[in-house]
Amino acid sequence: MKKAFSFLGMAILGGALTLGGYKMLFNEQIVVERTVDNPIETVRANYNSSYKSTGAVETSTDFTVAADKTVHAVVHVKNTAIRTQTNRADLYFGRGSGQRQYEQVGTGSGVIISADGYIVTNNHVIDGASALEITLNNKKKYKAELIGRDAANDIALLKINADVDLPYVPFANSDNIKIGEWVLAVGNPYNLTSTVTAGIISAKGRDLEGNNNIESFIQTDAAVNPGNSGGALVNSRGELIGINTAISSKTGSFIGYSFAVPSNIAKKVIDDILEFGAVQEAILGITVDAKYQEEGVKVSDVSNEGGAIKAGLKSGDIITKINNVKISKFSELRGQLTAKRPGESVSITVNRDGVFLVKEVKLSKKVAYTSTSINVILKDVSKSDKSKYNITSGVKIIKNQNKYLIYYGVEEGFIITKINKNPITSAQEASELLDASLGKGKPLYIEGINLKGERERYVFR
Repeated sequence: MKKAFSFLGMAILGGALTLGGYKMLFNEQIVVERTVDNPIETVRANYNSSYKSTGAVETSTDFTVAADKTVHAVVHVKNTAIRTQTNRADLYFGRGSGQRQYEQVGTGSGVIISADGYIVTNNHVIDGASALEITLNNKKKYKAELIGRDAANDIALLKINADVDLPYVPFANSDNIKIGEWVLAVGNPYNLTSTVTAGIISAKGRDLEGNNNIESFIQTDAAVNPGNSGGALVNSRGELIGINTAISSKTGSFIGYSFAVPSNIAKKVIDDILEFGAVQEAILGITVDAKYQEEGVKVSDVSNEGGAIKAGLKSGDIITKINNVKISKFSELRGQLTAKRPGESVSITVNRDGVFLVKEVKLSKKVAYTSTSINVILKDVSKSDKSKYNITSGVKIIKNQNKYLIYYGVEEGFIITKINKNPITSAQEASELLDASLGKGKPLYIEGINLKGERERYVFR
């Protein structure tokens, strides 16, 4: 019995010594992890998830249906252009004319928008083409006809004749897209046909530095590379919300952001081409205060003609909405107007000295166009000018701030009848041709009628 108590005493003493030694060697604070039976206190937030289950989340990012609807309606566009190369050595030694013609081939993408073969693409994809070839996703090839184009919005309309109804992508309302919404970019980068990439809408109404025309891009992070131009940007339902146009890159390849012409603008351009043969540009009849940096668009002046003055818009008004679409900056205003036609009425919400007013404005047709390359403003010739000079078409210079042109006798009132030996039918066409020609390393030919009624020809290099 005594031995038992001795062993018990030794065990207790040993335990005490062990515990004391542990406390001497280690920190006195001991952290013990254990399961807590009591629930952790939570704070309820006023948030209802739009997803009911994990399966719903997976369904929202499943693009197989959208891809299947779209991939068969996106085509490969081959642009063959005839170029002329000058060899001064051949000319100097008398070996022919010194010029040699060769074929230059470019590629891009296009989107079938109707079962009978209408295709929308970028203007820069088909620019300068002498022949256009379309390859469908099933490898069938067709010759394409250029129906019309608009360089300002970088949109062109083609047509192919197939024996069967073709798959096509329906248009969606690009005003309804949301930042953060999933999208697909479908095209033919690097001649890799039927390529689909996914991303989100990164921004709307994006204007790009150095871009003198389109100023209302959709920005996305879906991968777009050379060859994707003219391809489709679609929502998760496979509906067309934009035409992929440009990338932001220092290398020529995708590095994070790409840009698309909104579908509302593309559709309006196509409708105008089919109905009028050219784009009908709508304007409010105002000038904008470019120095205004706050939210909205500030009116600096109102034209004596047009819908703005009739509706009661005034200098100093800040435009905040068009038809309930918020306007934060000029690019958004321009994007909304580009998608409208002359004669349409729009509701303009303005902030006038802190009071919000709604004005109904009937949009006017833009009649004067500026060529930024030579700094002139052009207007279609009047019926009286056509009769007076016995011409069927042409454009008149109504403002000339180019001293070089003035020096050589091209003054305000000069009528341009041909550019690069091609007849001119509208001021818009003339401004686009001038901007596309000058500074491209080629001579610019202008034919016209001076203020004395004399016909003159000029060559600018």
